[in-house]
Amino acid sequence: MEGFLFQATIYLAATVIAVPIASRLGLGSVLGYLLAGIVIGPILGLVGHSETQDLQHFAEFGVVMMLFLIGLELEPRALWDMRHRLLGLGGLQIALTMGLVVVIAVKFFGQSVNVGIALGMIVALSSTAIVLQTLTEKGLMQTGGGRSAFSVLLTQDIAVIPMLIVIPLLGAPAGMVFAPDGSMVRPKPEEVHGAISLIDGLPGWGVALMTLGAIAAIILAGVFLTRPLFRFIHSAHLSELYTAVALLIVVGIAMLMLSVGLSPALGTFLAGVVLANTEFRHELESDIQPFKGLLLGLFFITVGAGINFGLLFAEPVLIIGLVLLLALIKGSVLYLLTFIFKLRNRQRWLFTLSLAQAGEFGFVLVSFALQQSVLSDKMGEMVLLVVALSMLLTPLFFIAYDRLSKRMAEHSAGDHAPDDEVDDQQEIIIAGIGRFGQVVNRLVQSSGFGTTVLDHDLPTIQLMRKFGFKSFFGDPTRPEMLQAAGLETAKVLVVALDDRAATNKLVAYARSKRPDIIIVARARDRLHVYELYKAGADKIVREMFDSSLRAGRYVLEGMGLSDFEASELEHAFFRHDRAALRELAELWSPDIPVAENAAYVERAKALDKDLETSLVSQLDQAREVKKSA
Repeated sequence: MEGFLFQATIYLAATVIAVPIASRLGLGSVLGYLLAGIVIGPILGLVGHSETQDLQHFAEFGVVMMLFLIGLELEPRALWDMRHRLLGLGGLQIALTMGLVVVIAVKFFGQSVNVGIALGMIVALSSTAIVLQTLTEKGLMQTGGGRSAFSVLLTQDIAVIPMLIVIPLLGAPAGMVFAPDGSMVRPKPEEVHGAISLIDGLPGWGVALMTLGAIAAIILAGVFLTRPLFRFIHSAHLSELYTAVALLIVVGIAMLMLSVGLSPALGTFLAGVVLANTEFRHELESDIQPFKGLLLGLFFITVGAGINFGLLFAEPVLIIGLVLLLALIKGSVLYLLTFIFKLRNRQRWLFTLSLAQAGEFGFVLVSFALQQSVLSDKMGEMVLLVVALSMLLTPLFFIAYDRLSKRMAEHSAGDHAPDDEVDDQQEIIIAGIGRFGQVVNRLVQSSGFGTTVLDHDLPTIQLMRKFGFKSFFGDPTRPEMLQAAGLETAKVLVVALDDRAATNKLVAYARSKRPDIIIVARARDRLHVYELYKAGADKIVREMFDSSLRAGRYVLEGMGLSDFEASELEHAFFRHDRAALRELAELWSPDIPVAENAAYVERAKALDKDLETSLVSQLDQAREVKKSA
């Protein structure tokens, strides 16, 4: 017991320390888990190889849960809408990468075709966790390269399922395993351990029928038994039973899949897809998510702890050469696809460099390939090391992209379509025509006022034109674009850009050129309000603030207040908040974190107390007015 508690303490402490540090350094949580495992395993020797292997079998259940959650997120209609990029861009990336790896593995390294296919599947996958997190942090998700990278990553995540089905078909002959020297041997009977099997002794047609029956049982149970089961559990009024049911679904399906010789991940993924459109989807997600996150993190730690760095020191040239070869193969395929799918300049390099590594699913496939005797233990250790080192290169790839992007001219030929020539100048300029800007534009135009609409997203501009709204393609932050749109004569400028820095830049420039113009700007949060206030915006609208106020008013009405009373409190809150924001903006400093700004904190506390008093007083007044009426 003491040994188990010691191991648990080591793993949990490594997680708590390493993951936040890695996240702050921009490395992502997956690399944090890997580094934690490397520190407690190969570096400090706090956990042994045998303990790590035993724990990894348990932690692999996190992968099963992850694929169940992926299934819950995949709506068939959304996948159909993305079919061209998923099958085209993503499918070609996987197919071409696998083809190159198979050829190189067979021709130059003397491996069998089966091993080459397994290696191709492993390295064809990129790191979803690291890439998506980095793209989001750098604000690159909505760029052409970012959206294309997301399509490829989604395809790769889906492709894991057929890969898990194919890997057992590539394994060693029935009953054979790899010996330590790499040769094939038949294990002794007492060394064979397995789950309860429903297919032992059945003829081929019987195995096929049993397998199809298991899959059909999962689908039918998801369609017909889920609702009665949840209604039965709901009658107990115990929240922990929902968690038990969620775990029962995942564990039961995994056991059924193992009993018919299929991958547990396949069954849980299929169940997730079946349940994706049910009303229990979000309940299942919230119940499974904590277990998935913890077990998956534990899985990555065990991978890091099990990496054989002795192999790196013994053959550094070979290992580093394989890492660079992996990056070269994937980079070449990705760069070729940018020509086919017409990505240009900076977007081409973003797409190529962001995906030119192996990913966390590679660890899953290596582990599964070892279980199925597709790879020998020595080769498995080498592949794990190459995958981990390639993931560690990801931050360097993004640094390389940043430098390449800076060296390229901001408006180089071919990076984007040429800016439109603005031939219509109105008294209202709207910069940004996303969801927010569209509503503003429709209201203003419907009220009889003309607008000049600018946006740097060409598909959005083209969509607006199809619906009859005149708009111009170009970067609204460029001075010459603003001048062409009529900044010198306009009365109102609406800044509705998604990019926070671009919004601040545009407001500051417009204010410097036109001190008299009215600037209405969208802010993401309270701190952004302060930035825009300093930049010179006249009217600042926070995202979701008005809709949140309306929702709050509905809550008050639900608690028994009349429509008039709730409306009065809503307007009182709005007036107080607007006044408080202006006052706090004077105390806010971009160089001091809000929590450490003593004057700001004290005034914010005082204003909150004033707000409570003001609302109580407003409610009393509203009730007096109601009585007198």
